[in-house]
Amino acid sequence: MTGYWLMKSEPGEFGIDDLALRPNQTEHWDGVRNYQARNLMRDGMKLGDLVFFYHSNCAQPGIVGIARVAREAYPDHTAFDPLDQHFDPKSRPDQPTWYMVDVVLVRKLNRTITLSELKTRPELEGLALVRRGNRLSVMPVSEPQWHSILGLE
Repeated sequence: MTGYWLMKSEPGEFGIDDLALRPNQTEHWDGVRNYQARNLMRDGMKLGDLVFFYHSNCAQPGIVGIARVAREAYPDHTAFDPLDQHFDPKSRPDQPTWYMVDVVLVRKLNRTITLSELKTRPELEGLALVRRGNRLSVMPVSEPQWHSILGLE
């Protein structure tokens, strides 16, 4: 059974075009430093699950593409590197705190489905993304929500 997710990234840091340029259009999704988002990735994401790629903290936040989970959760090595911006001295290779998954680009959307547009759709009012105060970078999407959002493209 396929799971559905939404993952946020700032396009100035790592956008969908960056994913498209990676070898095999695949990259690890590192740097998640929120326990709830980590748990969703570590415990919920399965190989083959589909992901909406969402650009955040930009002029027009919204869903810009679709990716697929290409590797299930494994320790985030950036947490162990003191020179990395995501370094966490409490996370150790023998007892990792943080995890990441690999994603592969499925396709870019024909257009950005904007956050403001998603907020106007009554069928999406239960979507974590449109809930007030939600700042998670990884969140589940139900199958009906997934299909509803794709219908907006």
